Parts: sequence; structure tokens; C-alpha cells
Amino acid sequence: MKKQPDVLDENYWSTRYSNEQTGWDLGRISPPLKAYFDQLTNKQLSILIPGCGNAHEVDYLLEKGFTNITIIDISPIPVKKLELQFAPYLNKELHIICGDFFSLNKSFDLIVEQTFFCALDTSSRPNYVAKMTALLSRNGKLVGLLFNRAFEGGPPFGGNKKEYEGLFGPKFLTQTMEESYNSIAPRQGTELFVIFKKAR
Repeated sequence: MKKQPDVLDENYWSTRYSNEQTGWDLGRISPPLKAYFDQLTNKQLSILIPGCGNAHEVDYLLEKGFTNITIIDISPIPVKKLELQFAPYLNKELHIICGDFFSLNKSFDLIVEQTFFCALDTSSRPNYVAKMTALLSRNGKLVGLLFNRAFEGGPPFGGNKKEYEGLFGPKFLTQTMEESYNSIAPRQGTELFVIFKKAR
């Protein structure tokens, strides 16, 4: 039986980055997130992108004038690259953290989900929900994409709408959970766009 990788281990992800095993990376911001960011009017929102990878969302958010963005990744390989790429914005509009998301202790108005949830083993999902609840400010939102399909092995690890309703329902008000109409072609019909608002 094939041993499951320790997806909470920095070495696992650094090896994948070193070997360019980054099939999850679209090379650009995903269209559903771009469309969501386009309708945000408060550019001072404190935004977190966990498991940021190559952080294509950051390029777009900075271009649109957002001023309070934090990104975190467990691997120093993408983090070092991003520190160079975004040097003019570092510790001003943008804060970059190399570390474990589950050790983060801050507060955010908006957390962006883009292939972070699916990178975590399914056993970590209750901890994910609890941590998101702890990190979000009053009325804060968790917004992004979740796979609506199964995978053999992982990561990525799949899921479905019914599972997510049971997982997020006790801690969040579901404002949107529907098939993403504007996913990239290879992911059409396999992604849910979600907006979860922190329950009071």
C-alpha cells in the first residue's frame, strides 16, 4: 500500500517546487477569483491567501489597489521568489510569511481559498475550519474554490457539496456554494465557488 505523503511537512512541498511538480498552478489568477475581486470596493480589507504558492492573485490585487494583503506558504522556495518579485510592496501593501498556516495568529476580513484546502489531508479539514473561524474578523468571509470531484490518492484531495455543507455549516453561514460557471476549461464542472461568512 502506497504511503500517504505528509502534506503538513515543509520538505514535501519544497521537493515538489524544486522538481517543478506544480500541476495545480494555473500560471495566472483563476477567473472566478478575478471576478470576485472586481466587485470588491473596500481596498483596505485585510486579506489572507494561505498556501499561496506562486501567488498569482497578489499581482491582480495590487494592480487593483488593495493595500493590506498577507500571504503564507510553508515552503521557503516560493516565498523567496515572491519576496524578490514583490520587493517594492514588501511590508507595506504586502506581508509575506514563510511558515505553518495553523500557527498563524492574526485577524483578517477576507481569506481566499485557492487550492489550499485540497492540498490538506482530509483528516485536517476540521482543523482547517476551526482555524479559519479563529482567523476571521467579525463578519469576515472565506471565499474561493473547492473541488467538487474525487481524486485517487492525493494531494489534491477531493470532496463534494454535501460533505462541505456538513463541514462548514456549524461555523459559517453559506452565502454561496454553487458550480463555478467561469472556471478554466480543464476544471469546468468540477469546482464549486463558495462564500462562507463567519457565523456570530
